[in-house]
Formats: sequence, structure tokens, C-alpha cells
Amino acid sequence: MELDVIVEKIDKNRMKITLIRQDNGSGKEALSICEAGTLFDKMKTETKAGHITALREIIPLLEGTYARYEHIDKLPYIYSAVEYTRTKEGERKMKQYNGLVQLEVSRLAGGSEAEFVKRQAALLPQTFAAFCGSSGRSVKIWVRFALPDDGGLPSEEAEAELFHVHAYRLAVTCYQPMLPFDIDLKEPVLTQKCRMTLDEAPYYNPDAVPFCLEQPLTMPGEETFRQRKQGEKNPLLRLQPGYESAQTFTKIYEAALNRALQEMENWKRGDDLQPLLVRLAEHCFKAGIPEEEAIRQTMIHYYREEEELVIRSILHNLYQECKGFGKKCSISKEQETAFLLEEFMKRRYEFRYNTVLDDLEYRQRDSVHFCFKPVDKRVRNSIAINALKEGISAWDRDVDRFLNSECVPLYNPVEEYLYEAGRWDGKDRIRALAGLVPCDNPHWQELFYRWFLSMVAHWRGVDRQHGNSTSPLLVGSQGYRKSTFCRIILPPELRFGYTDSIDFKSKQEAERYLGRFFLINIDEFDQINVSQQGFLKHLLQKPVANLRKPYGNTIREMRRYASFIGTSNQKDLLTDPSGSRRFICIEVTAPIQTNVTINYKQLYAQAMEAIYKGERYWLNDEDENILKQTNREFEQASPLEQLFHCYLNPVEEEMEGEWLTAMQILSYLQTKTRDKLAISKVGQFGRALQKLNIPCRKSRKGTLYHLMKVE
Repeated sequence: MELDVIVEKIDKNRMKITLIRQDNGSGKEALSICEAGTLFDKMKTETKAGHITALREIIPLLEGTYARYEHIDKLPYIYSAVEYTRTKEGERKMKQYNGLVQLEVSRLAGGSEAEFVKRQAALLPQTFAAFCGSSGRSVKIWVRFALPDDGGLPSEEAEAELFHVHAYRLAVTCYQPMLPFDIDLKEPVLTQKCRMTLDEAPYYNPDAVPFCLEQPLTMPGEETFRQRKQGEKNPLLRLQPGYESAQTFTKIYEAALNRALQEMENWKRGDDLQPLLVRLAEHCFKAGIPEEEAIRQTMIHYYREEEELVIRSILHNLYQECKGFGKKCSISKEQETAFLLEEFMKRRYEFRYNTVLDDLEYRQRDSVHFCFKPVDKRVRNSIAINALKEGISAWDRDVDRFLNSECVPLYNPVEEYLYEAGRWDGKDRIRALAGLVPCDNPHWQELFYRWFLSMVAHWRGVDRQHGNSTSPLLVGSQGYRKSTFCRIILPPELRFGYTDSIDFKSKQEAERYLGRFFLINIDEFDQINVSQQGFLKHLLQKPVANLRKPYGNTIREMRRYASFIGTSNQKDLLTDPSGSRRFICIEVTAPIQTNVTINYKQLYAQAMEAIYKGERYWLNDEDENILKQTNREFEQASPLEQLFHCYLNPVEEEMEGEWLTAMQILSYLQTKTRDKLAISKVGQFGRALQKLNIPCRKSRKGTLYHLMKVE
């Protein structure tokens, strides 16, 4: 039972970085190798020539011109992804792949924004380095990746190229939600580079934990990475072979058939087919339907009326005689616009409706725009203008109709991730993840295992009648990395569904979080007051939320995805005597080991395997009894309970003590204190007495408790 702790094949502190100085005048390049630590030491101080400072001063003057900084060639390029060497012929060759992906955030206002981006990047343990770019208005972020299990990296250049493309996409996905500025999307190639720069305080972490990524076999499946020129003007011929093109041809054929039947007027099935075929072939030809497709469609309609050979001969001869192929389509102007618009939308863009975020998303189909972004009014207008530029007479309302129709597929990010988790290899990673938390509770790993299964089961919608009502609570000193542990439970691809800033004062917004986030961290749990804990109890067991969408008119049921986890620095947390079974309180005895590489695919594959096999994902009576026992030390005794222990003791012997109601006990305690005790708290006080296991019995007066007064 262990996590995939990476055994490095590359010495992190001695990772080799390639520097290449290129002379544009002569075309020669000088290649040098530098250890990563040495490189960042060089960045802290500038050479006597001061080329970088001069570059930063002159850049504002060069903007909008074709001028070039005269000393730019003296600043070498830094290649982080690959350590290069020279062949005998003097050609550049890959010696070793470093597994470093470079992200770039540019167009920053200045040094303060650059420092903020560096601090945000440093929050993730996978950040190998973050430093200010040579312009002074950008930040470069280096992110580490490695293969699972042995922690190695691809050795062949072709494998490294595939690995790097997938790694770049994952890095953008993980880092973009943390940054207030957009990451510049670049072509993810091994030759990613940046100029030598100056940064007095670069962030450098040689012990960065790599993201775990399995070796991909192909480029990403989207057309993004298989871009090709669209030279064909006919949208029908641009369509990819498959269902969509066949469907389009069917619609055009039906329009041609309809036109032919209108011209024949009184023709009906059973009459001579040849006159109809002549007119039909002519319309199919002018509509641009290929001959074989026209024959196929005709055979579908009239295979009983005529032999295939006759149909094929008539259509072939007519196709030979006719001129002007594809010049006159039988479909109406409105149909043509719809076809052209659909082809344009699917060729230029990819759309999806995110059912979790409840938002329409898009990306352009080119080599770098693989990140989906929300479709706002500005995007809709840009799409409409681009359609007009291609000669499609579509209005903005036509674009809106397409985007708000079934032409846009539904997308659920959490379900997509779980489906792609793959087959479990049999290694217990869930309990091993819990084992990262040092504690003295022998039941912790098993309880965490059940909670983790419940979280994944509710993501999949296995149980929509109940919510994941149990919540782990990590209690320990500051600096024990409790919040970091909560964050690494989610895989990087789903980390946008993590939050630690829920506000219980806004009840409607808090309920909205149930469908918006996958994991909610109740940070500083001890700051929640008694009244808010009542609402939290309500949230924990709530299976769905009935809310009105902003600017909407109807109340609708929203599916719940959220599970809860909490952290605290204080031990006396639980104030509700009846609600302790909903929390798995664990005292963290030492800093949590979060500096490990986790194979998230296998982690969640294990959960999916257990759920499919029908394994229990809820806490049974035995588990709840364990919780009640272990949570005792985390329960907060109210002032009334403390006063009770000062003046009363429970009695086991029948002949001793006296039997008192909760009201009588409260009245007696009132005589022992100057503070006025509220009668309204009698019911709450009775529940507290039951929790203390005081001997009791029922009577006409109510529940009587067997006690002895301490004089």
C-alpha cells in the first residue's frame, strides 16, 4: 500500500539547461550547457554590459516600429525542455529530455504584477521555477513532469514530443485557474525557449514534485493538432467522411427529389420510373451530389420499382450529359444558410455546454487554442462577423440559435475524467493517500477510504437521494500543510472544482456551491459559529439544491457534486451533540507529507472499480460508533455543561441520589451562579445530558436523571 513516490532518474539539482547564442548576421550559433542552479544564480546579477536593463528601457520606444534592439543577439536563448548536444556534422541533437514545460504570462503592467504571478505559481509544488522575462513585463513558469511508477522520462525524441504536447496542455489547465492573467498559448514543441533575463529574486525549487503523466501514444484527438488547409470552396466537399456528411447529402437529395416530384406533378409510385429518374438525376447533378451518392439514395427509395443496373445506367448517362455540376442547388436559401453556417461553426470552432459550470464554452480549431473559454456577447458577435466574411448570410440571431440548440453537445468534466481513468492496477492508493496524514487514530485510513468512495460515487450520481454527509476534519498546528493536503485530493484537471472560501452567511450562494464545486474545504472550521453549524449540518445532508438561476424565472433542481472537508488549528470544534457522527475528526501530529507524486488516474480508477463492484461507500453503524468515540476529545463543552459538572454527579446506585428533570437541574444550577440561565435551553440541555450517558428513566413529569448534588 503505497503511492507512486517517484525515484528520480535525473538529479534535480544538476538538471542541464541548454543556452544557445545566435548571430543573425553570420547565422552561427554557440551552444553551452548550464546546471539549473547555476543558471538561476546568473539571473540574479547582470553582466557589466547591462544589455537586459537597456532592453527593458528601449522596449516602450520600439513598440509600433520595425526597429530592433542592436544588442539582442548577445542575449542567449534558454531551452528548458531539452538538453542539446552536437553531432559530428555540427547539427543540434537531443541528448536528454528534462520534462520541463514553459508557461508564459505576458503583457503585465510591471514588476508588482510579475511578483504576484511568481507567488501564485509557487503555490503549486510542481513549479520548478518562476522568473521575470527579459522584457520585465512577463513571467516564465517552468513546470515539472515525469512518467508514473519509476519517475523517468521519454528517451526517444518522438516519444518526448508526444509527452511534451500532453504535458503542456495539462500544465495550462492546472495553472490558468490560479492566475488572474491569461497564459499565452504557444505551440507545445520541444524547442520552447526564452531570452536570458534578469531577476533578483527568481523562484527556484529543485525539489519540485513532477506531475504524473503516462506516456501518450498519439497526439491529442482533437483536430487542433491536425490542422490542415481548407482550400475547397464547396462546404459539402470539406466535410469529413462519416455520419454528418451522409446526413447532409440526404437532406440535399430529399430536396432534389422533392423538386423532381413537383415537376412531374401527377407521378405516383407504380408509374414508369424512368421519367422521374431523368429529372432527379439532373437536380442531383446541379446540387453537387456525387454520382455514387445519388445512386445509393435512389436505391434506398426505389429498389422495388427498378433494378439497380437500370438506375445506375440512367443516372450515369445523365451525369455524363449534364453540365454545371454543383451550380444550382435544390435546397432553399434558408436551408443553404443553415448548412453553410453549421459547416463553418464546426470547421472554425468547437463548442460544448459545461453542465457543471452551467455555461457555454468554445475554442478555436487551430494549433494552440485548445483551452475552452466562456462564450460571451463579444465572442458571439465575433463569430457572426467571421461568418459574414466567409460569405455566409447569417445574422447574429442565427448564430445564437445554433449555440443554444442540440448542435452543441453536453459536457461534464468530472464524468469525462472518471471515464478516462482507465483500468485499476490493483495497488491501494486511496488508503495510501490517507496515510500521508500523520495521526494516532487507527481507524483514519479506513474512514477516509469510505469517504473518498462516497465522494466519487456522488460525482457519478450513483446515489441522488442522499448527499455525502460525512466530512473529514484535520486538526493541527499551523504549517502542517492541512489545506495543501485537501487541495491535492483532486486531480489537476479537476482542481477548478476546489474552493476554500464558502460563505455560510449567504445561504443561497452556499447552496449554489453544491453544484458548482467538487470539493469544498471549510478552512478554519473553528471560526464557524453555532448558528452557522446548524446550516452546515443542513448542507452536508442535502442531496440537491432547488435554486433560481440568475436572471431566470423558474426554480429548478440542481444536481449536487460537492463533498466537504475541513481544517482547524483548534481542538474544541464540535458544538452540536447530535452532529458529531458527520465529522471524521483527526488530530494531525506532524506536518503532512504532500511532496509526493500521485498517479491520479490510478487513484480514481481504484475508486471506480470499488463502486462498480458494489463496495460500500457509506458509513455503517459500526463506523458511526467509532466516530462518536473518537470525536469525544474534539467536542466543545458548553458553559452550562461545565457548570453541571461542578455541582452534580451521575449516580449508579438506586438508593442514592435523586431523580430530577432537566428543568429541576437547571433551576438548581441557577442558584449556583449569578448569570441568568435561559429556560429556552432546557431541550438543548436535555440532549447534552443524554450525550453524557447519565442514568435516566421516563415518567409523567418527563425524563428523570439520576444525580447527586455536590455540596
